[in-house]
Amino acid sequence: MINLLSIRIIIGLAVILCLILNFGCKNDPEQVVFMAGFRAQANLPFVAAYVAKEKGYFSQQGLNVDIKHASTGEHLKLLLSGDVDFTTAAATSVLKRRSSPGLPVVAFALFGQQSQQAYVALKDSGINSPKDWEGRKFGYKISVPPDYLAILEQNEVDRSKIDEIKVGFDPRILIQGKVDVLAVFNSNEPDTIRNLGFDVNTWESDDYGVPNLGLTYIATQDMLDSNPQMIERFLKASIKAVEYIKNNREETLDIVMKYAPDQNREHQQFMLNTELNDSENELTLKHGFGWMSDNQWYNLYEMLIKFEALPERFDYKTAFTTKFLGEIYSDGSLIWP
Repeated sequence: MINLLSIRIIIGLAVILCLILNFGCKNDPEQVVFMAGFRAQANLPFVAAYVAKEKGYFSQQGLNVDIKHASTGEHLKLLLSGDVDFTTAAATSVLKRRSSPGLPVVAFALFGQQSQQAYVALKDSGINSPKDWEGRKFGYKISVPPDYLAILEQNEVDRSKIDEIKVGFDPRILIQGKVDVLAVFNSNEPDTIRNLGFDVNTWESDDYGVPNLGLTYIATQDMLDSNPQMIERFLKASIKAVEYIKNNREETLDIVMKYAPDQNREHQQFMLNTELNDSENELTLKHGFGWMSDNQWYNLYEMLIKFEALPERFDYKTAFTTKFLGEIYSDGSLIWP
């Protein structure tokens, strides 16, 4: 017969075993792969991941995050195959991919309340307004940006009088005189051109009330359905990192340079400061960093439809979710840990 002492020993051993198992579960971090959508540099969504890893915010959320960088635009393919858990994409790109070929990608945080898409001309070119683009050569990277078309419409510019040329990504084409107006990323090429000794005039879609949004964090619909807790923890740690970034610029740049040792520190500082400036507005000040609204996505969607950047209409609401933002904030303040 089992006596009282034996029962107590069995119960005690069972409790110890449960504690051991529970401790192991709690301290066995979940493996996550984050792939930034471009090379290592100070794009804000990239930096948030760098800082979250280096400052231990991911670890505090029970995540072991492997940070990778896309080299040839392979991040979306790897996301869909399951080799990558999270990546970055511009809001316009998310809508395009969701529309055709119907990729199941979903944005769950918006880092760019304003797009980095901008247009520049040399200061001494005599080009001082979009109307002055008539009779000039316009260089674009891959395809004619829809917000460029919206700016033309807003300013009653005759597009037929502009010579539109696909030029790729080298901004030196502007100072070489091969184009007169150049599509750029506002946090990147304007600083490069100025460092080459040329000042520029800059035009942004936001200047003309044209809806445009910047970079987002994205996951697949399957990830949203199968592991929402991981998304919430990844996002919470990343937002915590942004809070650190805003108050510790030099220390943040030290971290950036660890990931991007071949990049120019001053240029990375320009990139980070520009994207931080474009990451907040009245919406984020009220609800929290990374927030986004249905109205923002609807306006962007309608602009893309109008200028035929989307092949057909679809339910734009499938392209984003604020579910996780709603779970990590309380009255606009991040719930931590």
